Amino acid sequence: MTARLMKPLPLLLVISMVAVAQEVTAQNAQCVRERTAMIETIRAYARSHVGDLGQQGLSERVLEAMGQTQRHLFTPERSCSIAYADRPIPIGLGQTISQPFIVALMTQLAEVTPDDVVLEVGTGSGYQAAILGHLARKVCTIEIIPQLAETAAKTLRDLAYDNVSVRLGDGYAGWPECGPFDAIVVTAALGQVPPPLIEQLKVGGRLVMPVGPAYTTQHLTVVEKTGPGNTTTRAVGLVRFVPFTRSQN
Repeated sequence: MTARLMKPLPLLLVISMVAVAQEVTAQNAQCVRERTAMIETIRAYARSHVGDLGQQGLSERVLEAMGQTQRHLFTPERSCSIAYADRPIPIGLGQTISQPFIVALMTQLAEVTPDDVVLEVGTGSGYQAAILGHLARKVCTIEIIPQLAETAAKTLRDLAYDNVSVRLGDGYAGWPECGPFDAIVVTAALGQVPPPLIEQLKVGGRLVMPVGPAYTTQHLTVVEKTGPGNTTTRAVGLVRFVPFTRSQN
């Protein structure tokens, strides 16, 4: 084999590449700082919501999942200063990513364990599914808006969330082929809990969703399946979610 000398890169190109690398490093450092601050804000909220969370508060597993998930990559602007602020973020088409504390609260209430199979209804950007992906063995998430389903699936795939599957469809009917489920998280508001979701929930499993009318406050509700055909329900607190979208067919 004949050795060949590599032609050196032009100096201006080298300088440009170094500048880009430094910019990326600085942005990554900012994101880490912003994400750390978000976790501390969530901890502070949790201390003032002991009644909602119970004496155990937010588990370290949930906080670690929030800390490991790059929320800014699930937002349209991919801005760290916007993504890690404790507020909902519009993602277009009338949908939002929920406030980080609400994401943490719903995740905690679902009580996801490492061997669980979880259903999420309302994929949105894929952020909640990513959080669940850190905690569960398998996550199945349904989105009715094609553009959001496609974008979320690509983001989750690019970030190597191999245990998360995205499906386009009406989440009211659940995803029977993927279940039964140890936990179900619904990220849109409806006046009642869809019966098919209760049917697909395992005995001992939990469903967490906002229950109430659209465009106003709803009750964040936890439904536990205590036996075949039997459930217990409790309202945790007031929230405000986008309406549950149904198929027109």
